[in-house]
Amino acid sequence: MIISTRPLTNISALFLLCIFCHATYAGDVSVADSRRVLTVDDLSAIKNVWGPEISPDGSWVAYTITEVDRVADVKRSDIWLTSWDGKRTVQLTNTPESEHSPRWSPDGKRLAYLSTAPNSPDADQLWLVDADGRHLEQITALPNGVTEFDWAPDSKKLVLISGVLPEGVVEDVPEGPIVIDRMLFKRDGYGFLPKARSRLHLLDLKDGSVAQLTNGPFDEIMPSFSPDGQRIAYVTKLGIDPDRHENWDILAIEPMTGSIPTKVSNSEFMECDPVWGWQVGSPHWSPDSKRVICIQSGDLQYSWFTLHQVVIFSAAGDRGQQPTVALDRNTLQPRFAADGKRVFFLLEDDQSVQLASITTDGKDLRRLTKTDRTVSTYALGPQGKIALLSSTANSPPEISVLENGKLRQLTHANDELLANVAMMTSEVVSYRSADGREIHGLLMKPPGYEAGIKYPTIFRLHGGPVAQWQHEFDFSWQILAANGYVVFGPNPRGSSGRGEAFQMTIFGDWGHADVPDVLAAADYLVTLGITDGDMLGVGGWSSGAMLTNYTIASSTRFKAATSGAGVSNMFAGFGTDEWWHDWETELGLPWETPENWVRVSYPFLHADRIKTPTLFLCGTEDYNVPLIHSEQMYMALRRLGVPARLMVYPGESHGISTPSNQRDVLNRYLSWYDQWVR
Repeated sequence: MIISTRPLTNISALFLLCIFCHATYAGDVSVADSRRVLTVDDLSAIKNVWGPEISPDGSWVAYTITEVDRVADVKRSDIWLTSWDGKRTVQLTNTPESEHSPRWSPDGKRLAYLSTAPNSPDADQLWLVDADGRHLEQITALPNGVTEFDWAPDSKKLVLISGVLPEGVVEDVPEGPIVIDRMLFKRDGYGFLPKARSRLHLLDLKDGSVAQLTNGPFDEIMPSFSPDGQRIAYVTKLGIDPDRHENWDILAIEPMTGSIPTKVSNSEFMECDPVWGWQVGSPHWSPDSKRVICIQSGDLQYSWFTLHQVVIFSAAGDRGQQPTVALDRNTLQPRFAADGKRVFFLLEDDQSVQLASITTDGKDLRRLTKTDRTVSTYALGPQGKIALLSSTANSPPEISVLENGKLRQLTHANDELLANVAMMTSEVVSYRSADGREIHGLLMKPPGYEAGIKYPTIFRLHGGPVAQWQHEFDFSWQILAANGYVVFGPNPRGSSGRGEAFQMTIFGDWGHADVPDVLAAADYLVTLGITDGDMLGVGGWSSGAMLTNYTIASSTRFKAATSGAGVSNMFAGFGTDEWWHDWETELGLPWETPENWVRVSYPFLHADRIKTPTLFLCGTEDYNVPLIHSEQMYMALRRLGVPARLMVYPGESHGISTPSNQRDVLNRYLSWYDQWVR
């Protein structure tokens, strides 16, 4: 399943791996370690770093830090700067609102960013601030706010994305009935979609004027100015009714009113799939403005199970070339090198994500970071400078610079926490499934672990479904380990990181190839003497909850389960969630191929096989996997006399975001597992 994660477009979403945060820290924790044990309250002490953005002269790196306000029970982000040598750190903004998405002007004098304002409390507007922190100024006051932007090369203009009502369309009356007349009418994190469509606008800083540039049939997102300033690339869907298909394309337009856009991506595939949001990234231009690079998905009939590949298009429009196709791995966030001869990108491999580069003809692959960490995003600067955000299993993400093949940590937002609290690391486990296929996973042991003692063990099943557990921080793993549990995350068939064939295995057939891989892991850990076979728990969120439901409907060996926002009865999802097109692609229409829908609904239709005490959790505003799924499973188990509890979080969508509710989820996990597993 999928989670909306960023406020940049009304169609952006991210496949959910966990509902909290990811990060990492070096070093094992011994019995003699003087640091204290982690507590649930420490979740609110973690500072989430995001970025980086390198200044045009290479002397500064901009980023955001998000912190929890325990009194207001909200998260707030501010913009920070650290000098390239790491000697100076400056907090650039500090307001009651959240500032995010900083971008340097090409002349390096200012940063633009997004934030709400007193006159626009429900929508972000564009702001500017001088590089020294002075002259902070709100620039726009558009009725539907600003969701994305990019600077023109002359630093005098910006392209903005803002919503506009299509001609002849009237917005619903506040507090009145909602009129629905389109196929795509709701999104998780947004609820019922407004009638306005995202459009490109040109902002002239000289007089503050804003001119609308486009008026296409669908939302227009991910704008990118060419280096010569002559064109703007963007992403949209075409056709008479774009709601009925998922083929996103790249178009380009001259930055002046009345210009006619031209198509850059002339292929039958999807470019810049917004479901993956920031992971895929926006289109980017080559330094000479003659090519456009982006991420392309595979055959549309296989939905999100295909690989994401780097593709390079001629700016004049063509079918594109894929320099990374031979890797048989997902590749993300591509950028041209300064000379235009190489391509940088993120390479998702088995249980890690590395920064890599390759020549534009697909030769000379270079892996620039190690496999013991996960790189989330990166930035390229002048003189070959590279900054990146990465994490490992036992420390939250921090920004580092890559110099001479080594990482030098630049930000230290969580140093104080890590100096006082013990965080555990993870280790790779390989085992054979029932049919002999080698499966991989990650194992985390509790503080003071002693060989020869069998520990209660919690299996955490990842979301996606096409995703993987990798070397990055997950607070839910850390808190379970801190409370004496071994934590294991299998990457069963259907997971990413091991090629397209591996992740295609469960297409249209969930729970039949992946469940045996989960159960084989339990056998293996018991054989190793790590796990007490009588003290096993399992749980996950989103697709991880779906796999949890399949697992407990297939086996009674787990003593307790936690199932957060997971599917069980697919018939209940059609029309109530936002993924009708994907379900039709993968399963067919329920009235035409009901056997497919029945096959993947067996946790609900065979709930009488479940004997495992299960805790269900979901938000009331979840349009990704609506509450009805959890309600039905809860009622089925209670009707059958199986211990069950349902936690409903008012106002929450697919990802639990309120800090107090995040802590409550973790406490519920611990209480449930302590009651039934131990």
